[in-house]
Amino acid sequence: MGSAHGTAIIVGLAIIAGCALLLSLAFTGAALAYARRRGLLDQPGKRRSHTQPTPRGGGIGIVAAMLLAGVAAWCLLEGSLLWTQPAAFTAAVLAVALIGWRDDHKPLPVVPRLLVHFGAALLVGLAALAPWATRDPARWWLLLPLVPVLIGFINSHNFMDGIDGILGQQGLFVMLGLGALAAWHGDVGVAALAFATAAGCLGFLLFNWPPAKIFMGDVGSGALGLTIGAVAAFVVQRNPAMLWACAILPSAFLVDSGLTLARRMLAGQRWYAPHRQHLYQWLVRVNWSHARTDIAYMIWNLAVVAPLAWLAARQPAHGGGYFAVAYASAAIIWFAGKRACLAKARRCASHENA
Repeated sequence: MGSAHGTAIIVGLAIIAGCALLLSLAFTGAALAYARRRGLLDQPGKRRSHTQPTPRGGGIGIVAAMLLAGVAAWCLLEGSLLWTQPAAFTAAVLAVALIGWRDDHKPLPVVPRLLVHFGAALLVGLAALAPWATRDPARWWLLLPLVPVLIGFINSHNFMDGIDGILGQQGLFVMLGLGALAAWHGDVGVAALAFATAAGCLGFLLFNWPPAKIFMGDVGSGALGLTIGAVAAFVVQRNPAMLWACAILPSAFLVDSGLTLARRMLAGQRWYAPHRQHLYQWLVRVNWSHARTDIAYMIWNLAVVAPLAWLAARQPAHGGGYFAVAYASAAIIWFAGKRACLAKARRCASHENA
């Protein structure tokens, strides 16, 4: 019976992922037609990494997949689940997606965006902590670190959406990892949400792989960032031993965005202004193709991040050490990569001036 039950769960999760993939393909295709009709195009520029006007807003396919397939399956598979948790998650993701959709049509000031991001992060934080804090009110203090972390996830993934394919493939990798962790511990509802989101990323990638037919846009990047942070929080809330594994999975993006942000702030630059200073952008600036850069990030995820996350999940007592290795090694690669790119850019400039 146990084997039959496990097989049924696997088949059910596969069906959910298949439905999410179809939803993503349909909504991304519709977004492409809409963007072309409305002239919703990202124009090339010196602070951008593309050379052709490209439609944006395709991330709505990922949002549709995660909400219409993922949340529905989450509710169906966890019959005892309080409706407030998926409802809060849905409201938060919709709020971030809608403010992003509005920003895709007409750029908004940073303050209203951050206010929506704060409200969405607070809502997810309350939903994630409620099962703990209702039994032990002292645990509500965890909102203090969790809300800024979730806001960071929203904005870091928005910042990292700068070349074809990179955010879609990162979402696919991280959500598959979080889904595997949830399924391993029997949390099939959260696993369904994660796998549906991963399938949504895959459907979008079919339109966004270099050369991209459509960009994700803020409608998708912020919502995907929040979803990654939220699903990680739900996994940890159900099994606190998975904290380090969940923190390791998004490390490549968090290190690139975090160190780039820190350097910009230390230099007195506006951290939220468009730029091309992330490592992946520097690689493109020194003539790496978008596809080559994407593949390099995925190789890092598969060769370094995935094994360390697996070890942290299998050996939670040593998870902090694996976490430190993941982030320290990514930071070393970031600094070394930036130095190599800057040196190559200077050599090219000196040849041009000679």
